[in-house]
Amino acid sequence: MTDIKIKSLEGKEFGGYCAMPASGNGPGIIVIQEIFGVNAGIRKICDDFAAQGYIAVAPDLFWRQEPNIQLTDKTPAEWDRAMDLLYGFNVEAGVRDLLSTIAYIRSLKGCSGKIGAVGYCLGGKLAFLTATRSDVDAVVSYYGIELDKYLDEIYDIRMPLILHMAALDKYMPEPVRQKILRSITRNPVIKAYIYEGADHAFARIGGEHYNKEAADLANKRTMDFFFDYLKDNK
Repeated sequence: MTDIKIKSLEGKEFGGYCAMPASGNGPGIIVIQEIFGVNAGIRKICDDFAAQGYIAVAPDLFWRQEPNIQLTDKTPAEWDRAMDLLYGFNVEAGVRDLLSTIAYIRSLKGCSGKIGAVGYCLGGKLAFLTATRSDVDAVVSYYGIELDKYLDEIYDIRMPLILHMAALDKYMPEPVRQKILRSITRNPVIKAYIYEGADHAFARIGGEHYNKEAADLANKRTMDFFFDYLKDNK
């Protein structure tokens, strides 16, 4: 488990966190941050994937604004800073950095060649765009924001994609969610799960809306999904 440097498509370097499995080899998983940066929660997710045999990498996608920022959701000041970073974030640059991260993982000696991506909130949106704009092998999006803005890219998705959606998510109200659900029926590789009684960020341990029952179910589905599509199960 270590901090790393990744070369961007523009030739600059940005940071990230890498958790390696005990074996030193396995499939790769990109863990895409929330609005709080590559903080302790995101690093713990990477560590948990590594414990399951994956090379887990979380790139610092806020590096153009403030490198190595690590916030929590516990104070108003941190929330304000996180929202400023969100509003100032360049989505297209973020997607390019995810493509650089894919290349970084593939360059690692222990990588099996298969790569997945999982993202939360802002990262959920970027996970969706990773599915539409890259050649990874499997993608999971947790309560991605603004997915309805990218529905014209539905047909670009070729790998299996899971969308975990919260029924009470104020960032994805019912009309928006129904629009997304209608759209994804046009592409059979996409599957959506709706978590009744759950709100946005239901899987963030310690968060205001943490819902253990929904989080455990979504995380099990994610682990089973990655096992099926990333590991050599022959």
